[in-house]
Amino acid sequence: MTPDVWLPFPAEEIEGLPDSFRYRLWDGEDAFPADPADCVFYVTPYMKSPEVTVRPLAAMPAVQVVQTLTAGIDDVLGRLGDLRPGVRLCNAAGVHTASTAELALALTLASLRGIPGMVRGQDREEWRSGFYDALADKSVLIIGYGSIGSAIEDRLTAFECGPVARVARTARTTARGPVHTLADLPGLLPRADVVILVTPLTDATRGLVGADFLSRMKDGALLVNVSRGPVVDTKSLLAEVESGRLCAALDVTDPEPLPAGHPLWHAPNVLITPHVGGSSSAFEPRAKRLLARQLTRFAAGEPVEHTVLITE
Repeated sequence: MTPDVWLPFPAEEIEGLPDSFRYRLWDGEDAFPADPADCVFYVTPYMKSPEVTVRPLAAMPAVQVVQTLTAGIDDVLGRLGDLRPGVRLCNAAGVHTASTAELALALTLASLRGIPGMVRGQDREEWRSGFYDALADKSVLIIGYGSIGSAIEDRLTAFECGPVARVARTARTTARGPVHTLADLPGLLPRADVVILVTPLTDATRGLVGADFLSRMKDGALLVNVSRGPVVDTKSLLAEVESGRLCAALDVTDPEPLPAGHPLWHAPNVLITPHVGGSSSAFEPRAKRLLARQLTRFAAGEPVEHTVLITE
């Protein structure tokens, strides 16, 4: 029997898919497109709740690969116990690189140049001239120096910014310079004008940006978060922005979605976007190219790429 592959896109829209499988379209609807027991490769729906994403897993005894379309895998980690040993969980490394890096730069520039205030001024027909910060000459600290962090630095070079420091899980040397570890943050934070968070959410990074972290940032510094909301302790951040000492530009929040009436909505010097780092026109073509590559490798019996873990 030809095995099933579940996709969130119509198979005919993905160029280069192998003929080895029967493709089933499922993007989180209530009804499954076929018996989940026949699925060997499951591509999770994009921008659906974790409850929707994991719903078929317990009924997929034959599944060999679970492919997310997100860089993070936290939406499915809690349900890996539903899977048999040996299932590969893959993320979408590279799919969101261009889009997220672009938004990180957009948030940084908009915050420094005072664009949110100018938009409010336009609504009120106010001419808000003045003297604003530039990204030029600013020192930048990128926390989470993977493919997206590197792409952010690619884009920073055009803006004549000051020195760029890089932090990742493990220390290494790149063509641009050293990559530090989280243990080096106390010495790096006081020197950064802009701190950009693009780290995955892990036990080591949950609550990383708390009162101690924020207190080490220099007065007037900008915190940009395009990673995950729980990386930042919201209460501690509110204390800093409400005092006027720090500024923030946040694509992600904790809680998320940010509920009506939450003080973060109206905190001074805070720009909020609704978790749209990866959801741009750049997403779909890159996601489809990734799926064609992964399924071609899978059909040929070759190891799939971007394996984050294998169930035990």
